[in-house]
Amino acid sequence: QWARQQGIPVGPGRGSGAGSVVAWALTITDLDPIRFQLIFERFLNPERVSMPYFDIDFCQERRDEVIRYVCEKHGSSCVAHIITFGKLQARAVLRDVGRVLEMSYGHVDKICKMIPNNPANPVTLEQALEMEPLLRQARDDDPRVEQLIEVGMKLEGLYRHASTHAAGIVIGGAPLVEMVPLYKDERSALPVTQFSMKYVEMAGLLKFDFLGLKTLTVIDKCCALIRARGIDIEILDIPLDDPATYALLVRVEAVGVFQLESAGMRDVLRRLRPDQFEDLIALVALYRPGPMDDIPRYLACKHGEEAITYLHPALQDILESTYGVMVYQEQVMRIAQVLGGYSLGAADLLRRAMGKKIKSEMADQRARFVDGATANGVDRAVAKEIFNAMAKFAGYGFNKSHAAPYALLSYQTAYLKANYPLEFFAASMTYEQSNTDKLMVFRQDLQRLKIPLYPPDINASQANFTVEGEGIRYALGAIKNVGEQAMQELVRERRRGGPFKDIRDFILRMDAQVINKRQLEGLVAAGAFDSVHKNRQQLFVGADVILKHANMIHDEKKRKQGSLFGGFAAPQEKILLPTVEEWSHLEGLNYEFQALGFFLSSHPLDAYSAALKRLQCVDSSYFIDGADGSYRLAGVILTKQERTSKIGQRFAFVQCSDGAGFFEVAIFSEVFVTVRSLLQPGKVLLFQVSARRDGDVLRLTAQDVQLLEDVLANTSQKLQITASANIDLGSLQSLLAQMPSGKTEVQIHLQLSTQQAPAIITLPATYAITAEVRERLGQIAGVEEISNK
Repeated sequence: QWARQQGIPVGPGRGSGAGSVVAWALTITDLDPIRFQLIFERFLNPERVSMPYFDIDFCQERRDEVIRYVCEKHGSSCVAHIITFGKLQARAVLRDVGRVLEMSYGHVDKICKMIPNNPANPVTLEQALEMEPLLRQARDDDPRVEQLIEVGMKLEGLYRHASTHAAGIVIGGAPLVEMVPLYKDERSALPVTQFSMKYVEMAGLLKFDFLGLKTLTVIDKCCALIRARGIDIEILDIPLDDPATYALLVRVEAVGVFQLESAGMRDVLRRLRPDQFEDLIALVALYRPGPMDDIPRYLACKHGEEAITYLHPALQDILESTYGVMVYQEQVMRIAQVLGGYSLGAADLLRRAMGKKIKSEMADQRARFVDGATANGVDRAVAKEIFNAMAKFAGYGFNKSHAAPYALLSYQTAYLKANYPLEFFAASMTYEQSNTDKLMVFRQDLQRLKIPLYPPDINASQANFTVEGEGIRYALGAIKNVGEQAMQELVRERRRGGPFKDIRDFILRMDAQVINKRQLEGLVAAGAFDSVHKNRQQLFVGADVILKHANMIHDEKKRKQGSLFGGFAAPQEKILLPTVEEWSHLEGLNYEFQALGFFLSSHPLDAYSAALKRLQCVDSSYFIDGADGSYRLAGVILTKQERTSKIGQRFAFVQCSDGAGFFEVAIFSEVFVTVRSLLQPGKVLLFQVSARRDGDVLRLTAQDVQLLEDVLANTSQKLQITASANIDLGSLQSLLAQMPSGKTEVQIHLQLSTQQAPAIITLPATYAITAEVRERLGQIAGVEEISNK
C-alpha cells in the first residue's frame, strides 16, 4: 500500500498468495481469486508445514525505495539482505590459480576458453578434460598448464566470495544481531545475514522476495505518456475483453508483450487464437516443460477439432474452462475435494505428494482417493483412472494462482500495444535504450507497422524515446558513449535557451565539462547535428578544433565571472573547421552503426535490393515464424567468433545484419577453410544456408559463402542512368574508364527536353558495377536516378 501511495508500480501478484481473497482486499494482489477460481488452500491451510510468504514484484527502477521504507518502518537493525556464496567453477578457478602462478593472462584465457561454457549446467574440469582434446593436449604438452589444472581441480567447488541474494530480504521482530550472525558488504547499505536462504528461515526469520520486474516499469512509463496526451488511464481498470487486444494477439504481434515474445510462444499463440482471458492464463501455464505435451489436445478441443471428454460427469464443472484438459494444480485439488472427499488442505498435501512421487505416500493417497471417490458413487476402475491422470499431471502441473496474475501482465502490455502503440513503443524502447539488440527488434516491428522512427536530433530529441506526431523520436541517451545524464543537461539547456542554431551556439551554451570528444563524435556519427550542420565528416574530423574553442569560451567565462562591468560576452571568432567532403553514403552508415548499434537511416544492403530480388534472396524476417530448408540471404558482417571443435577443427559463428534485423550463421570446417579470409566485419556477403528450428532457437548453417560484389559482377544485369541534358559527361566517362569489365550493361536515358522522350544510349562495353561505384555515379552533376532493370 505504501508503494502504491508513492506511485511505485506493484505487480498484480505472483505465486500461491494470489489465491487469497484477503490479500486481494488489502491490495497486496490485483486479481479477484473468486472470479478466476484461485484456491486459498494452495497458499495456506492447516496441514501446511512451512510458513507461507508473499513474493512481490515492484517497478525495477524504484525497488530500492521500498527496501528503504521497510528499514525505516521496522528499524534498520531488524532488516537485512540474505547472503549467497559464489563457488569456484572450472573457468574461474583456472583464472585465479593462473594469477597466483604468475602465468600470462592471454595464456590462461586461451586455456579457459577451451572449457565448454554452459551456465545452466556448469562443466567441471574433469568433464572438460574428457570432452575437449585440445585441453588434454595443452596439459600434456606444458608442465605449467598441468600444474594449473592440477591445482585448479583441488580448489574447484570451494566458496570463492560472498554476495547478496538478488531479491531476498529478512525482517526480524528484534535486532537481527540477537538472532543470526551478520556480515557487512561494502556494496550494500544494509547488513547481510551470514546464514544463506535455507538457514535463515530455520533460524525463525521472515523472508520476503522484493523482485524488480521491468514490465511494471514499462507499463508505468507508457501510462504516463498516455496521460500526458490528456487521456485518463488506470491500468487496473482496463477491460479484459478488449477486441483490439485479442485481434493483436491473433495476429501474433508479440514484440514487447510480456512472456509472449519467444518463437515457441508465438507459435502456440498463432495456433491458440485467444479470444478470452482464460486462454492467456492457460497459455502461461501450459508453455513449460511437461505441460507442453498437453498443448495439442488443448488446442484441438478449443477449436472443436477433437471432442471434449470427461472421465466422470463431476469433472465437467472443474475442467470445462480448459476444454477437459488438466492445466492447473488447483484443478487436481478440486478433483480430490469433489470426487475424493478431501478437504482442500488435504488436497494440497495430495498435490505435493504427487509432485514429489514418494512411493509409500502415493500408495496411501491412491487408496484414500479411490475409497473416497467410490463412496461418492464413482466406479472404482474410473476412480483409479482419474487418480493416474492426476498423478501424471501433478508431477509437472502449474500453479494457476501464479499463471493468472502473470497472464494479466501479458494482457496489459498487449492492450497498451493494441490501443496506444506510439506510447507503448516509446516506453519500451526507453527502458531498453542501452540494449541495441532489443532496440533493433523494436525498430523492425515499427517498420512492419509503418510507424516512423525519426533519427536523433539535438533540436528535437529528448534524453529518452518520445512520441512525435505519428512516430517515435530516437533518444539522445540511446546513442553509444554519450551518457544519459549529459543528454538530460543538453535537453534542459535547449528548453532554457531555445533550439541550437549551429555548432558554435551549441558549444557556447553547453558546459565544456559536460560534452567531451567521445560524446561529440557519437552525436555527430549518429546524425544528431544534421539539422544544424549537414557535413558529418567535417564535424567529426574537426572535433578537436570544436572542443578547443569550447574550452577557450569556458576559460573566458571563468575569467569574466564577477567582473565589475557585468556579463560575459562570447568571443566572436568563427570555428574554422577542416575542409573535407561529406562521408560517402556507405561510410556514413558505418559510422552511424558504430554510434547506434544498428543501421537506422538506411542499410548498406538497400543499394542491392533489386539485385537481391533477382537472386531470390530472403531476409532475416523470413525466419521469424520458423522456416526449415535451404535459402539464400545477404548480410553485412558485424562480428565473428572462431571456435575449435572437439576433434580440433576450426569453425566460426558470424553475426550479420540485413535491412530486416540480425542473424547468426554457423560456418563449419569444410566451408570455413575456404572462406575464412572473407569473414571480416563490414564485408557484404551472400550466404547459401540451411535453416533449422531447434526449439526457440533458429540455426542457420552455411553451405556456401561469397562476396556479394563478386556474385553481382558475374551476374548479367542492366544499369539505367537517368540524366538531364546538363550531365557532366566528362566525369561519367572518366569514372567508367576506371571500371573493370563485368556483366553489367549500362544504359543512359538522356532527357534533352521536356517535350521529347529521352534519348537512350547503350554503352558498348559491360562493367563490374559495385555499390560504391553506384554511389559515385549518383554524385555526378546532372544524374537524377540510377536503377537496376
